Amino acid sequence: MPAIRAVVFDFFGTLTRPVRRGPEHLETARILGCDPAAMIALLDASYYRRASGDLGSAEDNLRWIAARAGADPSDEAVRAALACRLRAVEHDTELRDEAVPVLWELRLRGLRTAVVSDCTHELPALLPRLPVAPLLDTAVFSVEEGVCKPDPSIYLAACQRLGVAPAECLYVGDGGSHELTGAAEVGMTAVRLAAPDLADHLVFAADLDWDGPAIKELVGVLDEVDHGQPTPVPGRMRG
Repeated sequence: MPAIRAVVFDFFGTLTRPVRRGPEHLETARILGCDPAAMIALLDASYYRRASGDLGSAEDNLRWIAARAGADPSDEAVRAALACRLRAVEHDTELRDEAVPVLWELRLRGLRTAVVSDCTHELPALLPRLPVAPLLDTAVFSVEEGVCKPDPSIYLAACQRLGVAPAECLYVGDGGSHELTGAAEVGMTAVRLAAPDLADHLVFAADLDWDGPAIKELVGVLDEVDHGQPTPVPGRMRG
């Protein structure tokens, strides 16, 4: 087995705590003139179309949602709703306490790191402002790639940018979008983050049948990296 040279992380539910939609989403619906329940249902139903960029820009996404919820917002309302939705996603995004320390430890060991995320337009705008951003060598966003996990090309894009082969990558995710199966199929070592707090995480197309390796907390990534190294690495973080 080749030594692990890079670790590729899912974002939501992996580097972050569980995602739950907060009250700002209801305010977004109000600004657009939509029934909140109708908007939430449409957000769920259209997730993969939005995350693959199929519905166009962030503004186009909101107009599409509003129209199907029976609303016809003005340009000003769409701009206000767009700002509100970005705040909503930002408030829903809380990094795990161990995210920054684990990424630092991986960097100290000389490993490269990346995020591969199924996401809509908000995450590419939000991620550069987060403390994990300087510790990532690259980020691959489905909305920019035009495909979602488990499409092989999204994993291979990360490998290409990192300059490593899939067999040299550890992939870590909560299992949404059949991401673990997809990562394993391209040759990565895939590990599920099975943290107890993920029981009520907002997730689509979960990898429910995954029977591969799993860790209970993000710091367990360091043990998984050790398993893929030819010799022990000193200075391992203790969880």
